[in-house]
Order: sequence, then C-alpha cells, then structure tokens
Amino acid sequence: MADLLDLLTNAAFWSSVLRIATPLILGTLGVLLCERAGVLNLGIEGIMVAGAFAGWVTAHQLGLAGHSLWLGVAAAAAVGAAFGLLHGWLTVSLALSQHVAGLGITLLATSLASYAYRVTFPKVESPPRAETFEPMSWLPVPVLQDQTALTALALLLVPLVAWGLARTPLGLAVRMVGENPAAAEGQGLSVARLRIGAVMAGSALMGVAGAFLTLSAFNAFFFSMVNGRGWVCVALVVFASWRPGKALFGALLFAFFDALQLRLQQAGGGVLDIPYQVYLMLPYAMAIVALVVMARRAAYPQALMKPYRKGER
Repeated sequence: MADLLDLLTNAAFWSSVLRIATPLILGTLGVLLCERAGVLNLGIEGIMVAGAFAGWVTAHQLGLAGHSLWLGVAAAAAVGAAFGLLHGWLTVSLALSQHVAGLGITLLATSLASYAYRVTFPKVESPPRAETFEPMSWLPVPVLQDQTALTALALLLVPLVAWGLARTPLGLAVRMVGENPAAAEGQGLSVARLRIGAVMAGSALMGVAGAFLTLSAFNAFFFSMVNGRGWVCVALVVFASWRPGKALFGALLFAFFDALQLRLQQAGGGVLDIPYQVYLMLPYAMAIVALVVMARRAAYPQALMKPYRKGER
C-alpha cells in the first residue's frame, strides 16, 4: 500500500496521465462536435490512423528542410476534415446509415493509410524516425514540463469548444440542428451545411488526435498505435453527457487507470500480486462501469442519428 501511495504522489505518474489523456481529449471533442450536430461518427478509429500517418509522413518528408511540425498537424487536420466531408456526404446528403458509413470510413481510412505507407516506403521493414515536438520544460508546473504543445492545445480547446457551443451563434446553430433540425430550418439555417461543417471540424480534431501519437508520444508510425482509442472516445462522449468539461474529466479518468495499470505492471508483485491481464483490462473495466452509471442520466441530442431532408417535419 505504501508503494501504491508513493506512485500516486509521483509527479511523473501524473505527467504520464496527462500525456495518455491528450489524444483522448482531442478525439472526444471531435466526436462531441459531430454528435452535437446530430451525426454519429464511427469513422474516428480510421481517421485517427490516417491522421497519425499524414502528420508523421509530412514531418518526416519535410523535417530535413527545417519545416515546422505544425505542418504535420495541419496535414493531419486536413486529412481528417476530408474524411469528415465524405462521412457528411454519405450520412447527411444521402441519408445513409450513420453506423455503416462510419465503419466504412474506418476501414477506408485505415486501408488508405496502409497503402500510402507501402507506396512511400516500399523497401523499409521498420518505420523511419521523424522529428517530434519538444517538451515545454520552461513551464513552472512539474506535471506540464514533460508535455508538448499539442497537449497545451488540447487543454485550451476544451473551454474554447464549450464556450463556442454555449455562447456563439454558430455553436447554438450546431446544437439546434442536433436537437430540432426542423426548427433550425424554420430559422433560415441550412441543416445540411451545419451538420457537414460540424462533422468536418470534429473529424479534423480526430486527425490531430492521431497526429499526437506520431509527433509527440512516439517518433514513428505503426498501424496498431491507435489501439482502440477511437472507440474509447465514442464512449467518453456518452459518459460526459455531450459536455466538453465532463469530457476532459472522463479522458483524464480513463488515462489515470491506464497509467496506473502500466505502473502496476512495471512494479510487478511489489504492489499487487495479481495476473498482468487484470492490469490490462483495468482501464476498460472502469470505463464500462463509469459509462453504465452515467449513461442513465445522459441527455443526448434529440436528433442524433436521425437523417433530415429539407422540408420534412
């Protein structure tokens, strides 16, 4: 128990929690934007893979020329927005099943990333290394000193998205098309444009979430690096009741248990003498428990997953 207490009071542990939470924060905000507009985007897993590859390959190809890593982030966001546009066209314009279209986007994005990797590096057995963001060691807070600019961006986006959805005309319009698209149309708003725009913006954040893995967490790209984080983000939105502040808390909570299981595995029998498989399932088991508890009180957007055609009531 003393070892466990030492672990929980270690600044390095909490730094790890924040680092693990960063792609979850970005991805969850992306899913939240989509669903606030009434569109479920199950393409997040593939979009994160494509964003991870796009950011990494851009940084790798341009790194020697001294270009900024932010070009890689921009490339990841652009790729994510492109897949968001495709998803929006399928689900909003054509009114196809949002579940099927999202899973199709995941398969398409993952396959295209794999194809692009093989074409770009046909004779490379292990992925080459790329430049990554440097830690913000100049910050006075120890937990933040090991983080990069993308973590700061993720944290800043939480209040920005919350303020935008609650206080700006555009945010209110996005929420309206997710709650009552007929009323939005009655106010002269274009439901299709708002929904597709929200899906593109949310998908861009998903792409940046993937880019974090290759430009901050690691310095290479491999296909298993997303490892189900996209599906966790979908669950975290329900846990957060579609609120950015609670989404941040949910991402940190999941990251806490993930970082805890990693440290417990490293400590071995010094902390708890149980099989390592229990450690591996710990964050997901806790996520399921939290989701079951919170989902009962979740106030979901009333028009979520409901196609809308202009003029319908």
